[in-house]
Amino acid sequence: MKAMRISDLARAGGVGGETVRFYQRKGLLAVPRGDAPGGRHYDEEDLRRLRYIKQAQNAGFTLAEIAQLIELSHTDDRPAARAMARERIAALDDRIAVLQAARQALVKLEHDCVQGGDGPCPILNVFEQPFVSRTPASGPAARREG
Repeated sequence: MKAMRISDLARAGGVGGETVRFYQRKGLLAVPRGDAPGGRHYDEEDLRRLRYIKQAQNAGFTLAEIAQLIELSHTDDRPAARAMARERIAALDDRIAVLQAARQALVKLEHDCVQGGDGPCPILNVFEQPFVSRTPASGPAARREG
């Protein structure tokens, strides 16, 4: 693959040019030297790293955690990588439980709305109520603490 400009790298990685620059400022992507004809050029390794960052984000890792993963990849510290994966899995399990509870609540509201009756539709009124976070007390985070 030939050398890429930032716009080419961004397009190939499915992000915008500003995202590439942001990752560079965060130290996740290297800033190539600008002495090549036509300015800075990126290579296949830069594209691989950009895709790595996006995949790790899709798995729910924060940019700080991704920086840790990148460091771990240099040392092949499997126990630390497994520990990070376990933490991420537990966080995803907690998020899934919250989303499932939200889904169940909406299904009930939709059912109640279909039933009709006097008064306004419950779907339209429920969001006027104060928000109460409903994190599962028996989820993975609770099991880790207990």
